Amino acid sequence: MIINAGICGNMGKVHRVSRNPKNIQLLILDVDGVLTDGSLILGSDNQEYKLFNSKDGAAIKWWLRSGRQMAWISGRESPAVLHRAQQLGVQHVYQRILEKLSVYSRLLEELAIPENKTAYIGDDLVDLPIMSRCGFAISVADAMDEIRTEADLITERPGGRGAVAEAVRFLLQAAGDWETVMARYSQEVG
Repeated sequence: MIINAGICGNMGKVHRVSRNPKNIQLLILDVDGVLTDGSLILGSDNQEYKLFNSKDGAAIKWWLRSGRQMAWISGRESPAVLHRAQQLGVQHVYQRILEKLSVYSRLLEELAIPENKTAYIGDDLVDLPIMSRCGFAISVADAMDEIRTEADLITERPGGRGAVAEAVRFLLQAAGDWETVMARYSQEVG
């Protein structure tokens, strides 16, 4: 498969082209290290705080408005993750999942989406089993070497710093749907 250079623009590096990014219907994200920079902020009130990137949040809304599905699978559990997912309209959130592959398989069955129409964004070894099976694997820039080796696309931006926005834009461009996103905002301006 050859990917049009225009799709990539100034975004991440296409690592390999063996899998097709054009028909992705389900985008699955790890949380810590992908939606956040991986930092854990622990308050004196015993609460855990997380920093989410607003550009990633906007891109998640673009993805969902395009009629596609999204899921988050995290090894940790945090009320902040559920709160952010609710703000963005993400309906499939799984926390305290140390073995992510079984959740991935159940999710595909529940949504009736074939594996070749899934993409996964990861950064750590726990993400490797899904990345090796999904339709299109994406690594954030600051992921472990083993994750970047498995990736079809490596973002230029690190986790928690716009990597998800970069990946969503890439996937929507690959599907030919980026102009639809842009048209919505052009209408609001014009």
